[in-house]
Amino acid sequence: MFDISLLSLTPPGWGATLLDGFANSLTLASGGYAIGLLLGTAGALGKLNGNAFFREALETYTTVVRAVPELVLILFLYYAGTDAMNRLLAALDIPAVDVGGLAAGISVIGIVQGAYSTEVLRGAILAVPYGQIEAAKAYGMSPLRILWRITLPAMLPFAIPGLANLWLIATKDTALLAVVGFRELALATRQAAGTTKDYMLFFTTAGAMYLALTIVSSLVIKMVERRVTRRLAVAHA
Repeated sequence: MFDISLLSLTPPGWGATLLDGFANSLTLASGGYAIGLLLGTAGALGKLNGNAFFREALETYTTVVRAVPELVLILFLYYAGTDAMNRLLAALDIPAVDVGGLAAGISVIGIVQGAYSTEVLRGAILAVPYGQIEAAKAYGMSPLRILWRITLPAMLPFAIPGLANLWLIATKDTALLAVVGFRELALATRQAAGTTKDYMLFFTTAGAMYLALTIVSSLVIKMVERRVTRRLAVAHA
């Protein structure tokens, strides 16, 4: 039987530790996902509209990130990336920077998410009927205005399913940061289970927390999809 008292929020319970780890996981996923969206938007536009050199650089970025296992990427970016940055700072006679685990974790997840977001958004943009863009140009809209008023709203129905999957992937990828010692939910669970030897209780609880996050995320995503669909229906009416 489970000793539920071990989940209490006060010692000797580990509930507060699990909640703190869960909060860190949410922060990592949210920050990394936001950075990934920014990188993905820039990457998608660069692949579609950039010069040949820029397109090739972006193609290399997306290919490498999607080809290499995410755990290997996280280890490489977390350790080698920090070291490379400090070597560059040293060459410029700037003191080394001690990058915090949270900032490094968000950056790593953001870089990984950016590669996948680039392809999702690029495909969504290509799915927008070109006639809409031609009509906007005929009205004299600037490229930036066309992007904001025409392309982005029209691509959302095509992009949301892929972006929703990337959000769920980001929440799972946070567990990989346990290997570099950042205490998100997976590491907090392992510490609690290792100390109490009640592995079934804590890993079942962690699984339930991840499941709850997925269910809530799915509900929010469905609400967003319905709202976007209604707005487009009104716009085309």
